[in-house]
Amino acid sequence: MKSSSARYLQVSVFAAATVAVQLTAQVSGKAYFLTQLTMTAYATLVVVGLSLLMGYAGQISLGHAGFFALGGYTAAALTTWDLGPRRGQAIVAALARLHVLVLRPDPYGADVLTVHPWAAFACAVALTAAVAFVIGIPVLKLTGHYLAMATLGIGTILYSVALGTPSLGAADGISGVPPFQLVPGLQIGGSPSIRVQNYYLAWALVALSMLLLLNLIHSRVGRALRAIHAAEDAASAMGIDTARFKLRTFVLSAALAAVAGVFSTHFNGGIGPSEASIMKSVKYLAIVAVGGMGSLWGSLTASAVLNFLSLRGYFGSFDDAVFGGILILVMLFSPDGILELDLRAALRSLLRKPRPTGES
Repeated sequence: MKSSSARYLQVSVFAAATVAVQLTAQVSGKAYFLTQLTMTAYATLVVVGLSLLMGYAGQISLGHAGFFALGGYTAAALTTWDLGPRRGQAIVAALARLHVLVLRPDPYGADVLTVHPWAAFACAVALTAAVAFVIGIPVLKLTGHYLAMATLGIGTILYSVALGTPSLGAADGISGVPPFQLVPGLQIGGSPSIRVQNYYLAWALVALSMLLLLNLIHSRVGRALRAIHAAEDAASAMGIDTARFKLRTFVLSAALAAVAGVFSTHFNGGIGPSEASIMKSVKYLAIVAVGGMGSLWGSLTASAVLNFLSLRGYFGSFDDAVFGGILILVMLFSPDGILELDLRAALRSLLRKPRPTGES
């Protein structure tokens, strides 16, 4: 088991690499790369949460794009819904006195009364965690492809709701989401003047999340999750409450996706139904498979590379096909992740002739 100092060292090296990337982009005259790198950080937050769920709790999820979108849509709706016409209502007046509501200018210069971004953030994460908890109780009783199909159904429902609800913008989504001022002088938004600030805020969030998850998997909880992954029946026989551990891991993973969804929505100034699409969930799963389902750092590295290339448009119109192909190849030749790839074994597997039926 790695000591806590080793984990802090790993995160420190990661922080140094983050600074090096930013300085390289500035010096090379490609500071505009930081925009895609910031968006990559938020996608990476979803990936590392999914890596925890799949690699340690052994639970497959094809619905994490839905949790990302649920967080983003909740924050977007609350921070763009003008409550000014309802200012005379008792509950609206009470929320205004508690500073839950804030008066701000809209894109056209008019003043609107909306929910404060911090309050919207809390509501978004709480709602997503509650939804994950409620659906996780029955769904996590399933295993294998049954669980995958159930989470696929969850993702499909959330995508359909986002696409078909007029109050959520339907196919156009929600735009005009204001910047999220974390503290005076620090805000999440799409202005080029704060591009570097947003880059560091996004990757600092990833670093803190990695520290949290690394400490978690090297704790008693992590040992219980590994036991569940290895042999759930044996873990249960040893007194581990497998249902409770799986459910809490599922909720934590969904909450991380919601956090990423909220910050990404404020950074981009809006969100659309494509963020909840099934292909988004497949991409997250493919990236976890490439990095190795039992490797948080492997998943982070794979996400940083593949999501950046995708956002820069290097795969063009074949983006979905590339991720689908990556998933197939990894599952065929390196199911433990690309870092565990044995080229000789892969070639032998590829060239081996199939045995005739009935041959021993």
